[in-house]
Amino acid sequence: MDSNHTITAEVCKEADVGDGELWETMVAGYPVLLVRNKKEFRALGSRCPHYGAPLSKGVLRGERLRCPWHGACFNIKTGDIEEYPSLDCLPCFKVTVEDGKVFVTAKKKDLESSLRVKDKSKRCLLNWDTMLLLGGGVAALVCAETLRQEGFTGRIIMATKEKHLPYDKSKLSKQMNLKAEDMYLRKPEFLDAHGIEVWTEKEAVSVDFQKQKVRFMDGSSQKYNQLLIATGSHSSFLKVPGADLQNVCILQTPEDSSKILELATGKNLVIIGASFVGMEIAAFLSDKAGTISVVEKKEFPFQNVLGPQVGGVAMKMLQNKGVKFYMKTELSELKGKDGKVTEAVLAGGKKLPADVVVVGIGVFPNSEFLKDTSIARDDRGAILVDLRMQTNIPNVFAAGDVVSFPVALLNGDRSSIHHQQAAEAHGHIAALNMLKKEKELHTVPFFWTTMLGKSIRYAGCGNGYTDTVVKGSLEQQKFLIFYIRDGFVTAAASLDYDPMVSLIAEVLWSGRQISKEEAERGPAGLGKRRMPMSWSSAEGLGRQKQPHVHRSTNLSCSSRWLLAGSFHSAHRSR
Repeated sequence: MDSNHTITAEVCKEADVGDGELWETMVAGYPVLLVRNKKEFRALGSRCPHYGAPLSKGVLRGERLRCPWHGACFNIKTGDIEEYPSLDCLPCFKVTVEDGKVFVTAKKKDLESSLRVKDKSKRCLLNWDTMLLLGGGVAALVCAETLRQEGFTGRIIMATKEKHLPYDKSKLSKQMNLKAEDMYLRKPEFLDAHGIEVWTEKEAVSVDFQKQKVRFMDGSSQKYNQLLIATGSHSSFLKVPGADLQNVCILQTPEDSSKILELATGKNLVIIGASFVGMEIAAFLSDKAGTISVVEKKEFPFQNVLGPQVGGVAMKMLQNKGVKFYMKTELSELKGKDGKVTEAVLAGGKKLPADVVVVGIGVFPNSEFLKDTSIARDDRGAILVDLRMQTNIPNVFAAGDVVSFPVALLNGDRSSIHHQQAAEAHGHIAALNMLKKEKELHTVPFFWTTMLGKSIRYAGCGNGYTDTVVKGSLEQQKFLIFYIRDGFVTAAASLDYDPMVSLIAEVLWSGRQISKEEAERGPAGLGKRRMPMSWSSAEGLGRQKQPHVHRSTNLSCSSRWLLAGSFHSAHRSR
């Protein structure tokens, strides 16, 4: 069948779908998402373009649909991306209703694809304006794409010290067996087609802000009209005797990931730091390395962010796979033979066999090349930006791991957030303001960590939290946890509790505060208007296994938390 062939199929009866429901239905053997909102039907691609999550299990608020896995948001009228980490939009299909029957019409080629690339302007050689983007990560990539989407026809240059095109760095520790090319976010042909130049192995060493010129390590230089600094962060180094021995590694690039996998297979691996990277490496290598030991000065993994309760769950998961933890202790020394590491000595004198050591003790911003300039940085070196990603220097913006920015959930206090979704949001906002389309950042940070096939999801910013509320069971590894500061929820995390973190992200994004008492009571305690709902009914979301038609509890009614507006997580498949 010709890919341009148009298909029309009856998908349901009009009365079958209630307002706010999300249906996954089939058209010519391809899954399609059917949404009814204010009695109007919409049909879209059914899978999130990011990692393929079923959007029928997502959260709907008005015309905004949020992915249940990683929080990407889409407009159900246009399919356009409204919140990252997805780079692409959803295809939309025509819906007609005749005699109480609902029909979807679509081209076969659109049904075959779960994504739609947003239209972009072309490069015009007569436009000599140059947007120079330092860095090759997602912040720079999204900035470049947004510039083209918003009509910029001048020159766009991404200059990165890495040897690769922009890739999905979250996979470095989650899927260590991938080749770099398998992690690329865009193919070379895509970037070429949209006139986005990528200069690899091109490290910036200085910036002359008055002359608007960047000098690179190879001695070359480049002038700019607008500059984005998105140089990311770098793993912190060990400062103990023996830190310079061979096979002491950090994880920064695809080459590092491959090297660690090769060195650790069947060998003794010691990981310094129970960070997200350290824990994900331990999980991925748990059935490949000979032994794995994790050394951490805190009592629990990722304690500063997720707290002791969630950290304890993650630690138990890995202990059950044979990973040994040495907590509340520090590395004292690394010893070696013939220049290669052989042993890790802890502060208390205990010695661990170590054929390879991986260091995951935090990161610092890649901003050293700016140290002799007038750009404002904090005491860690993070570049200070406002909500437009503007620095204190005219025509200079910054985004991603390298910045410190005002966070609404911290009452406007500054923070650095080292996660993909935030970096992409930064890049988008920077591009709009580089084009004088004034817009401020409005996003809820969202990230996830994956271990042993299970994902812990997190939304918000819980810095400085003083209390928690737990729903579900930590012991059974099925829970939702709220982080409380000053009596209100500022973040939430979950395991096997989808789509609750996405729902809470949408609540926080709307500006509605959730009090500790509301979190403790759950939606059933928030009044009887519309449909009451208990936390136990929410817990049922993750347990539904019906193969044909299934329907979750309608979370729109959970949210007297939320607004007078509706939030939905009702889903069916057909």
